[in-house]
Amino acid sequence: MAQRAQAVMTIEKTAIKTSYFSIIGNALLSLIKWLTGYFGNSYALIADAIESTTDIFSSLLVLFGIKYSNKPADKNHPYGHGRIEPLITFLVVAFLVTSAFIIAHNSIQNIRTPHDLPKPYTLIVLGLIIIWKEISYRFVIKKSKETKSSSLKADAWHHRSDAITSFAAFIGISVALFFGKGYESADDWAALLASLFIFYNSYLIFRPAFGEMMDEHIYDDVLIKIKDISKNVEGVMDTEKCFVRKIGMKYYIDLHLIVNGNITVKEGHSISHKLKDYIKNEMPEVADVLIHIEPNE
Repeated sequence: MAQRAQAVMTIEKTAIKTSYFSIIGNALLSLIKWLTGYFGNSYALIADAIESTTDIFSSLLVLFGIKYSNKPADKNHPYGHGRIEPLITFLVVAFLVTSAFIIAHNSIQNIRTPHDLPKPYTLIVLGLIIIWKEISYRFVIKKSKETKSSSLKADAWHHRSDAITSFAAFIGISVALFFGKGYESADDWAALLASLFIFYNSYLIFRPAFGEMMDEHIYDDVLIKIKDISKNVEGVMDTEKCFVRKIGMKYYIDLHLIVNGNITVKEGHSISHKLKDYIKNEMPEVADVLIHIEPNE
């Protein structure tokens, strides 16, 4: 049990540290983008800065959600506080959609307004940002899989969308600089294209969180693993129904267990407890297992 508690604590600490990584990274990149976009005459880079600024607030929300979801169960919340995670994900999506609207609106305004060509050095800054954002995405998405956190996954996709919008800005500025006069708005078109991608990406983030809220059957990997490891417990003949629901970073399992029909109620009860403890020990992400005993005949 001590080993399990340590594993759970490690998962929680990993999620919190990853959130701090996102917050600090987004704050620094946002400042760099605002300054470079303003002095480098690039609205595509300013659009990128707008998204990074919203990323700071969304990452703060993710941090709050992770800390709140790890509060222990109480009288009013017998299943814990994990449902805050998909709710936070919905708020993160709202930030993304809002930033996409702002970027699209301002891009269209800038396309209609004559302005100077972007400065060449903006390409260097964008190139470095793209590399860093892709590294950030890979790091955070790895941690989201380790912790089973939907809000961290949303935060990871923030990094990926930022990398893609930065890449769009890179292409737009390159076109403007290469073709020169008459192509000043190329980076504005790039920003507009980036806003459309942000809208699409918002849906990709929203859909799994919505499924989590609705207890959709989307955890086949967890189900298969539970059925497999159940066979290692003495007295377990087979498993029948198995339902998996995710609340925050933890899973709650409803499992129908098949045992010898000739054993006593007490023996069946003992087997179910052994199985429950075994599953929770093997899978620290499982918070609880509700087992129903079925006779084999």
